Amino acid sequence: MAKKKKTDITNESYLQTVFRRFRRHRLAMISLVVLTILFGAAVLAPWIAPYEPDAIVGTFSGAPCREFLLGTDQIGRDVLSRLLYAMRISLLVGVMATVISTVIGVVLGLIAGYFGGPADMIIMRFTDMVMSFPYILLVLVAAAIFRPGLWNIILILGFVDWPGIARLVRGNVLSLRETNFVKSNIVAGMPVRHILFSEILPNTVAPILVYATSVLALSMLDEAALSFLGLGVQPPTASLGNMLNGAQSLTVLTKQPWLWIPAGLLIVILVMSINFIGDALRDALDPNSR
Repeated sequence: MAKKKKTDITNESYLQTVFRRFRRHRLAMISLVVLTILFGAAVLAPWIAPYEPDAIVGTFSGAPCREFLLGTDQIGRDVLSRLLYAMRISLLVGVMATVISTVIGVVLGLIAGYFGGPADMIIMRFTDMVMSFPYILLVLVAAAIFRPGLWNIILILGFVDWPGIARLVRGNVLSLRETNFVKSNIVAGMPVRHILFSEILPNTVAPILVYATSVLALSMLDEAALSFLGLGVQPPTASLGNMLNGAQSLTVLTKQPWLWIPAGLLIVILVMSINFIGDALRDALDPNSR
């Protein structure tokens, strides 16, 4: 029986191996289920939210009750409805910022690692310059210069988070460039575009995917922090960060916990779930993992 199991493992595909390794991480599997549920709730917010997010439907700062499960905010809006719509904003910011930063980082990393020489020197010195600035200070200055808003925050985070991915891709390309299958493509006269995107990039997807999960979690935290400070998504649009803005008041912190605990707890759950999934992906995609 053990021999049959060993044979099955030997004959399985790479994706099957990755999925089998991923399933071993119980926290990651639980996180995946939780993240799927929350993502579904965010997408279906217009249909499952009890009220419109900006509609004044109750008393000011009303406590949770049967009609308003999470209470109402300072001007009588349903907290649960706003929380569902706020989750959409946070996920949109995280996903879009991650996509932008990943695309920029991958393209620059491929160019720097493959061509080397002046291109590598210019790109890497610019990358080092961007990384030399304190990250949160760079984000705050950019947010203060440009008009606060949803798409401005997405662009700011997308254009700030790329250096790490660029360095990661460049390092992988430098090692892959010396392999026999890449050299044989060069000798065969294959176009550079084919070598970069059909030969080198597929062998770099695994570390990029793992790193992207950390960028996703970081982007969501940054959006919450900027919105909390008034430099991100502006009211009346609901975001997890500006829903926490009321927690600056001692009265809200001590006597009206329904105004800040749900949003804060949701940020923690989202970020922890993404990080657990990222850790599991790192182990599952590691070719040396047993």
